[in-house]
Amino acid sequence: MNLNQRIEEWLQRTRTSFDGSRHANERPFVTLCYAQSLDGSLAHRAGEKLQLSGQASTQLTHQMRSLHDGILVGIGTVLADDPQLNVREWAGASPQPVVLDSQLRMPASARLCAAVGKRCWVLTSQSPDSVPRDYELLTVVSNAAGQVDLNAALRLLHQRGIRSLMVEGGASVITAFLQSRLVDALVMTVAPVMVGGYKAVGELGLSSRQQFPSLWPAHSEKLDEDLIVWGALNYAAGDA
Repeated sequence: MNLNQRIEEWLQRTRTSFDGSRHANERPFVTLCYAQSLDGSLAHRAGEKLQLSGQASTQLTHQMRSLHDGILVGIGTVLADDPQLNVREWAGASPQPVVLDSQLRMPASARLCAAVGKRCWVLTSQSPDSVPRDYELLTVVSNAAGQVDLNAALRLLHQRGIRSLMVEGGASVITAFLQSRLVDALVMTVAPVMVGGYKAVGELGLSSRQQFPSLWPAHSEKLDEDLIVWGALNYAAGDA
Protein backbone atom coordinates (compact mmCIF):
# COMPACT_ATOMS: atom_id res chain seq x y z
CA MET A 1 0.00 0.00 0.00
CA ASN A 2 1.51 3.34 -1.03
CA LEU A 3 1.54 6.57 0.96
CA ASN A 4 -1.53 8.04 -0.76
CA GLN A 5 -3.57 4.94 0.05
CA ARG A 6 -2.41 4.86 3.68
CA ILE A 7 -3.28 8.50 4.27
CA GLU A 8 -6.69 8.02 2.65
CA GLU A 9 -7.45 5.01 4.86
CA TRP A 10 -6.23 6.87 7.94
CA LEU A 11 -8.43 9.87 7.07
CA GLN A 12 -11.46 7.63 6.68
CA ARG A 13 -10.83 6.00 10.08
CA THR A 14 -10.34 9.39 11.74
CA ARG A 15 -13.56 10.71 10.24
CA THR A 16 -15.44 7.59 11.38
CA SER A 17 -14.27 8.34 14.92
CA PHE A 18 -15.45 11.94 14.55
CA ASP A 19 -18.85 10.77 13.29
CA GLY A 20 -19.34 9.11 16.66
CA SER A 21 -18.42 12.23 18.62
CA ARG A 22 -20.64 14.92 20.11
CA HIS A 23 -19.60 17.36 17.37
CA ALA A 24 -20.83 15.30 14.42
CA ASN A 25 -24.38 16.72 14.36
CA GLU A 26 -23.16 20.31 14.74
CA ARG A 27 -20.38 20.86 12.23
CA PRO A 28 -18.32 19.19 9.48
CA PHE A 29 -15.20 17.13 10.09
CA VAL A 30 -12.33 19.56 9.41
CA THR A 31 -9.00 18.66 7.81
CA LEU A 32 -6.27 21.29 7.70
CA CYS A 33 -4.12 20.71 4.60
CA TYR A 34 -1.35 23.06 3.45
CA ALA A 35 2.31 23.29 2.42
CA GLN A 36 5.04 25.15 4.26
CA SER A 37 8.82 25.48 4.24
CA LEU A 38 11.16 23.98 6.86
CA ASP A 39 10.94 27.22 8.84
CA GLY A 40 7.13 27.30 8.73
CA SER A 41 6.71 29.86 5.95
CA LEU A 42 3.86 29.94 3.43
CA ALA A 43 5.38 32.68 1.26
CA HIS A 44 8.07 35.38 1.22
CA ARG A 45 5.52 37.86 2.58
CA ALA A 46 1.76 38.22 3.00
CA GLY A 47 -0.14 38.49 -0.28
CA GLU A 48 2.53 36.77 -2.39
CA LYS A 49 2.24 33.37 -4.03
CA LEU A 50 4.98 30.77 -3.54
CA GLN A 51 4.83 27.24 -4.95
CA LEU A 52 6.32 24.94 -2.30
CA SER A 53 4.86 21.50 -3.06
CA GLY A 54 6.50 19.14 -5.51
CA GLN A 55 4.46 17.29 -8.13
CA ALA A 56 3.78 14.23 -5.95
CA SER A 57 2.72 16.41 -3.01
CA THR A 58 0.44 18.43 -5.29
CA GLN A 59 -1.22 15.19 -6.37
CA LEU A 60 -1.72 14.29 -2.70
CA THR A 61 -3.36 17.66 -2.09
CA HIS A 62 -5.77 17.07 -4.98
CA GLN A 63 -6.48 13.59 -3.63
CA MET A 64 -7.35 15.18 -0.25
CA ARG A 65 -9.68 17.60 -2.04
CA SER A 66 -11.52 14.69 -3.66
CA LEU A 67 -12.15 13.15 -0.23
CA HIS A 68 -14.01 16.15 1.19
CA ASP A 69 -17.44 17.67 0.56
CA GLY A 70 -16.16 21.23 0.76
CA ILE A 71 -12.91 23.19 0.58
CA LEU A 72 -12.36 26.53 2.34
CA VAL A 73 -9.87 29.36 1.97
CA GLY A 74 -9.76 32.97 3.14
CA ILE A 75 -10.21 35.98 0.89
CA GLY A 76 -6.47 36.71 1.23
CA THR A 77 -5.69 33.45 -0.56
CA VAL A 78 -8.16 34.31 -3.32
CA LEU A 79 -6.59 37.76 -3.83
CA ALA A 80 -3.01 36.44 -3.76
CA ASP A 81 -3.31 33.09 -5.58
CA ASP A 82 -6.62 33.19 -7.50
CA PRO A 83 -7.05 29.44 -6.87
CA GLN A 84 -9.49 27.08 -8.59
CA LEU A 85 -9.86 24.72 -5.59
CA ASN A 86 -10.91 21.82 -7.80
CA VAL A 87 -9.51 18.34 -8.46
CA ARG A 88 -7.19 18.26 -11.47
CA GLU A 89 -4.21 16.11 -10.46
CA TRP A 90 -6.27 13.18 -9.18
CA ALA A 91 -9.33 11.18 -10.19
CA GLY A 92 -12.34 12.25 -8.16
CA ALA A 93 -15.08 14.82 -7.69
CA SER A 94 -14.25 18.42 -6.87
CA PRO A 95 -15.43 19.75 -3.48
CA GLN A 96 -17.75 22.70 -2.93
CA PRO A 97 -15.56 25.86 -2.86
CA VAL A 98 -16.09 28.16 0.12
CA VAL A 99 -14.41 31.52 0.80
CA LEU A 100 -14.25 33.34 4.14
CA ASP A 101 -14.71 37.02 3.32
CA SER A 102 -15.93 39.10 6.26
CA GLN A 103 -15.70 42.42 4.37
CA LEU A 104 -16.96 41.11 1.01
CA ARG A 105 -13.86 41.79 -1.08
CA MET A 106 -14.40 38.85 -3.46
CA PRO A 107 -13.45 40.08 -6.97
CA ALA A 108 -15.79 39.32 -9.85
CA SER A 109 -12.70 38.35 -11.88
CA ALA A 110 -11.76 35.49 -9.52
CA ARG A 111 -11.51 32.10 -11.21
CA LEU A 112 -13.80 30.69 -8.52
CA CYS A 113 -16.57 32.90 -9.92
CA ALA A 114 -16.16 31.32 -13.35
CA ALA A 115 -15.95 27.71 -12.17
CA VAL A 116 -18.19 25.22 -13.94
CA GLY A 117 -20.28 22.80 -11.88
CA LYS A 118 -20.23 24.28 -8.37
CA ARG A 119 -21.08 27.91 -7.68
CA CYS A 120 -18.72 29.33 -5.07
CA TRP A 121 -20.12 30.05 -1.60
CA VAL A 122 -18.84 33.19 0.14
CA LEU A 123 -19.22 33.35 3.92
CA THR A 124 -19.50 36.95 5.08
CA SER A 125 -20.68 38.98 8.05
CA GLN A 126 -21.82 41.84 5.78
CA SER A 127 -25.51 42.48 5.21
CA PRO A 128 -26.71 40.99 1.90
CA ASP A 129 -27.56 43.35 -0.94
CA SER A 130 -29.31 43.05 -4.27
CA VAL A 131 -26.17 43.39 -6.41
CA PRO A 132 -25.93 40.47 -8.89
CA ARG A 133 -22.96 38.23 -8.11
CA ASP A 134 -21.33 35.19 -9.66
CA TYR A 135 -21.22 33.46 -6.29
CA GLU A 136 -23.67 32.67 -3.50
CA LEU A 137 -23.56 34.81 -0.36
CA LEU A 138 -23.94 33.08 3.01
CA THR A 139 -24.30 35.61 5.80
CA VAL A 140 -23.40 34.64 9.38
CA VAL A 141 -22.76 36.56 12.57
CA SER A 142 -19.37 38.11 13.26
CA ASN A 143 -17.16 37.50 16.29
CA ALA A 144 -15.74 40.10 18.68
CA ALA A 145 -12.98 40.92 16.18
CA GLY A 146 -15.47 41.62 13.40
CA GLN A 147 -14.54 38.44 11.49
CA VAL A 148 -16.88 35.66 10.40
CA ASP A 149 -17.71 33.54 13.44
CA LEU A 150 -16.26 30.14 12.57
CA ASN A 151 -18.56 28.10 14.78
CA ALA A 152 -21.61 29.72 13.20
CA ALA A 153 -20.10 29.30 9.72
CA LEU A 154 -19.47 25.58 10.24
CA ARG A 155 -22.97 25.04 11.58
CA LEU A 156 -24.37 26.67 8.43
CA LEU A 157 -22.15 24.57 6.16
CA HIS A 158 -23.30 21.44 8.01
CA GLN A 159 -26.92 22.45 7.46
CA ARG A 160 -26.16 22.79 3.76
CA GLY A 161 -24.85 19.24 3.52
CA ILE A 162 -21.12 19.71 4.06
CA ARG A 163 -20.06 16.83 6.31
CA SER A 164 -16.32 17.08 5.67
CA LEU A 165 -14.37 20.27 5.03
CA MET A 166 -10.78 20.76 3.88
CA VAL A 167 -9.18 24.03 4.98
CA GLU A 168 -6.22 25.15 2.83
CA GLY A 169 -5.41 28.61 4.21
CA GLY A 170 -4.06 31.18 4.26
CA ALA A 171 -2.27 31.99 7.49
CA SER A 172 -5.04 33.98 9.19
CA VAL A 173 -7.56 31.22 8.44
CA ILE A 174 -5.21 28.47 9.63
CA THR A 175 -4.57 30.39 12.83
CA ALA A 176 -8.25 31.15 13.42
CA PHE A 177 -9.27 27.49 13.05
CA LEU A 178 -6.53 26.42 15.46
CA GLN A 179 -7.47 29.14 17.96
CA SER A 180 -11.08 27.97 17.82
CA ARG A 181 -10.07 24.28 18.22
CA LEU A 182 -11.98 23.38 15.10
CA VAL A 183 -9.32 21.32 13.30
CA ASP A 184 -9.77 17.56 13.57
CA ALA A 185 -7.00 16.31 11.26
CA LEU A 186 -3.84 17.69 9.71
CA VAL A 187 -2.09 16.75 6.45
CA MET A 188 0.92 19.05 5.99
CA THR A 189 3.57 19.13 3.27
CA VAL A 190 6.99 20.35 4.41
CA ALA A 191 9.22 21.47 1.54
CA PRO A 192 13.01 21.14 2.09
CA VAL A 193 13.72 24.87 1.81
CA MET A 194 14.22 27.78 4.20
CA VAL A 195 12.19 30.85 3.23
CA GLY A 196 12.32 33.18 6.24
CA GLY A 197 8.98 34.62 5.25
CA TYR A 198 5.30 34.77 6.13
CA LYS A 199 4.49 32.12 8.72
CA ALA A 200 1.63 29.63 8.41
CA VAL A 201 0.56 29.83 12.06
CA GLY A 202 0.25 33.04 14.04
CA GLU A 203 -0.22 33.72 17.75
CA LEU A 204 -2.54 31.16 19.34
CA GLY A 205 -2.70 32.83 22.75
CA LEU A 206 -1.31 29.76 24.54
CA SER A 207 1.49 29.73 27.09
CA SER A 208 2.39 26.14 27.93
CA ARG A 209 3.15 22.90 26.12
CA GLN A 210 0.12 21.28 27.75
CA GLN A 211 -2.15 23.79 25.97
CA PHE A 212 -0.63 23.45 22.49
CA PRO A 213 -2.63 21.51 19.88
CA SER A 214 -0.74 18.29 19.17
CA LEU A 215 -0.70 15.41 16.71
CA TRP A 216 -1.13 12.08 18.44
CA PRO A 217 -0.13 9.75 17.06
CA ALA A 218 1.97 11.73 14.61
CA HIS A 219 2.94 10.22 11.24
CA SER A 220 5.55 11.36 8.74
CA GLU A 221 7.05 10.05 5.51
CA LYS A 222 9.00 11.40 2.57
CA LEU A 223 7.18 11.87 -0.73
CA ASP A 224 9.87 12.53 -3.32
CA GLU A 225 11.74 15.55 -1.90
CA ASP A 226 8.95 16.70 0.44
CA LEU A 227 8.05 15.46 3.91
CA ILE A 228 4.38 14.70 4.60
CA VAL A 229 3.25 15.02 8.23
CA TRP A 230 -0.22 13.88 9.23
CA GLY A 231 -2.31 12.97 12.25
CA ALA A 232 -5.37 13.76 14.33
CA LEU A 233 -5.30 17.04 16.25
CA ASN A 234 -5.66 16.78 20.01
CA TYR A 235 -6.41 19.61 22.40
CA ALA A 236 -6.03 20.18 26.11
CA ALA A 237 -8.83 19.08 28.45
CA GLY A 238 -11.89 21.30 28.25
CA ASP A 239 -11.83 21.76 24.48
CA ALA A 240 -14.96 23.02 22.75
